[in-house]
Amino acid sequence: MDILSNLAFGFSHALTLQNLMFCAIGCTVGTLVGLLPGLGPLATISLLLPLTYSIPTGGALIMLAGIYYGAQYGDSVSAITMKIPHASSIVACIDGYQMTLKGKTGLALFTAGISSFIGGTVAIVVLASLAPTLGEVALLFGPADYCSLILLGFFCVSFVTTGSLLNGLAMCLVGVLLGSIGTDVISGQQRYTFDLPFLMDGIGLVSVALGCFGIAEITKNLDAREERSPFNGKIHLMPTWPEFKRIIPSALRGSAVGSFLGILPGGGPVIAQFAAYALDKKVSKFKDEIGSGAIEGVAGQAAADEAAARTSFIPLMSIGIPENPVMALMMAAFIIKGIQPGPNMISGHPDLFWGLVASMWVGNVFLVVLNVPLVRYWLSVFKIPYNVLFPAILFFCCIGTFSVNSNLDDIFTTAAFGLLGYVFMRLDLDAAPLMLGFILGPMQEEYFRRALLLSRGSFSTFVTRPISATLLALIALFVVWQLVAFFRARRRQPQAAAAPRAQRS
Repeated sequence: MDILSNLAFGFSHALTLQNLMFCAIGCTVGTLVGLLPGLGPLATISLLLPLTYSIPTGGALIMLAGIYYGAQYGDSVSAITMKIPHASSIVACIDGYQMTLKGKTGLALFTAGISSFIGGTVAIVVLASLAPTLGEVALLFGPADYCSLILLGFFCVSFVTTGSLLNGLAMCLVGVLLGSIGTDVISGQQRYTFDLPFLMDGIGLVSVALGCFGIAEITKNLDAREERSPFNGKIHLMPTWPEFKRIIPSALRGSAVGSFLGILPGGGPVIAQFAAYALDKKVSKFKDEIGSGAIEGVAGQAAADEAAARTSFIPLMSIGIPENPVMALMMAAFIIKGIQPGPNMISGHPDLFWGLVASMWVGNVFLVVLNVPLVRYWLSVFKIPYNVLFPAILFFCCIGTFSVNSNLDDIFTTAAFGLLGYVFMRLDLDAAPLMLGFILGPMQEEYFRRALLLSRGSFSTFVTRPISATLLALIALFVVWQLVAFFRARRRQPQAAAAPRAQRS
């Protein structure tokens, strides 16, 4: 009853005309931000942060939050329709774009929209009921635990890639090496920069994502002899009842995964989408279809994406620790308004806390109302001749890349990764594990160093801490299970080949 009364109190603030307007503005801006290559919520919130001085406190926080979780859905639109991802929509490119190639873009976008609504709703329930205590879970994880958690993610890469385990791990390690380029933050030494000034700060995530996915896909389409036309003139928007029954379980699983990983510092939507996709490839009844245009491949990651975007507010508002750069900007917005996020925020500013929580569900409704009717307009992009469309896509890719650091070298870097991504496609290598390694590699190195510094160089910290030891045990079980499955498959091959010969004889 306390939760219901608190939510009712929050809705009384969120449903005021002023806050509804700011919520709608945030969701609209966030969706547009997600559609544009390279421009993400971090850059947008940075640009709009000075405007919060002249906006009421509640409205400013609601608007900035709407930009953040609204961009998560906008990201999936460009990933599904044109295979141009942001960091939080890399997994959507796998099955979402395959559905586009099969003429099911409307169904894919509707699935992403309804799954995002489910994920956001589940996360809001978690946020409202467990925020005062659940944020303390993040304090139980030390550097060694996070290091083991990321290592587990590397070994689960076989569930993310559409190829073999060996290819997936190899691509993941390539991503780790690319992520290590730049200046070491501890020693100050340059690594793999070849004395090139633009590599001193490392390679940008936007350049790698747009190159390996967006430009590589354009190059592949231009290389194809047949006319590219994913849009067949028919709009299949609403799922059938059997398709809808496939969406719900996957969306609920993704909601649970995203709600948990959104709490952990360093987690958030990026890791949540990979984890939800890996879980679906393991437990879904249609796991054999995932990777070739399955609804589950869109539903699970979309729900996890939205759920993690909302539960990432838990450590910020409960213990005052921002878990990612966007949350750090949100913390700056709180401080600008004279509010210190932390344990005393719920008791000291209940109207802001519960008003923000309630506004997230209002924003959920805005996103569904705003985006589902617009699916038909998103599909109209395929009516444009491809010889006109692909230069426009390249133009926006270049603009998005340049807007991050205002550096022309980033455009050439994106072009280089476009060529590399095209080579990967020709070799049937999946770029998604590379992105996983690129994102998690620097985090893995940082937590590994912190763990050794705290243990004074002793590797025993990874097995003496209960959480880390449990995660390492799961890695060992995973490796054994993969080896057993491999040798079983090898044993079946001679038997399968001998069966036809026995029948002929």
